[in-house]
Amino acid sequence: MVLLLGTGLAISASGSNSLSTLEAQQGYKALFNGEDLRGWDGDPELWSVQGGSIVGSSDGRPLQRNSFLISDKAFGDFELRFEVRLRNGNSGMQFRSERTEGWTVRGYQADLASGKGWGSLHAEGLPGGLILDGWMDKAEFVVRQGWNRIEIRCRQHRIRISVNGLVVNDVLDPGPLEGVLGMQLHRGEAMRVEFRNIRILELTSD
Repeated sequence: MVLLLGTGLAISASGSNSLSTLEAQQGYKALFNGEDLRGWDGDPELWSVQGGSIVGSSDGRPLQRNSFLISDKAFGDFELRFEVRLRNGNSGMQFRSERTEGWTVRGYQADLASGKGWGSLHAEGLPGGLILDGWMDKAEFVVRQGWNRIEIRCRQHRIRISVNGLVVNDVLDPGPLEGVLGMQLHRGEAMRVEFRNIRILELTSD
């Protein structure tokens, strides 16, 4: 079963982590098998798989620093699709990022934060922080309670972020052209976030 959004996007009600027939034909690859964290590395006390979703939770252990579940593989030009459900707090999806000490990273982040952070392009671990707001008059109109669908498309220096089918960021930025992905648990208040249906299409240079 799927839930059809007004934008024409579909969010799976069952939480299936398998590729659609069309996605398989287009060359997408699943980055999460729905069963374990193969292909990802993070603090096992913070990240787990529950009910077909990757769950990050700092309940009972408020963090002193941000912690990430980091992809084993780096990616350059791509289109990344995933669904996310945020109970509270500040999360995000890193991309084209550099792994640093422990389970930390620095680089681009598509912000996914309670309040007014959804869809913003953020520079995690770098001076300046916010690169471009994606919330005001954009994501604020389409974010809903429950699951939200995010797309991140990178080709050379062009970065595009969409929330539930609405493009909320489309920018040229002279940053890195390759790096790891990473899901964030933010320091501070105890929080919980879930990710599922994570798939990627690596783009050619043509």
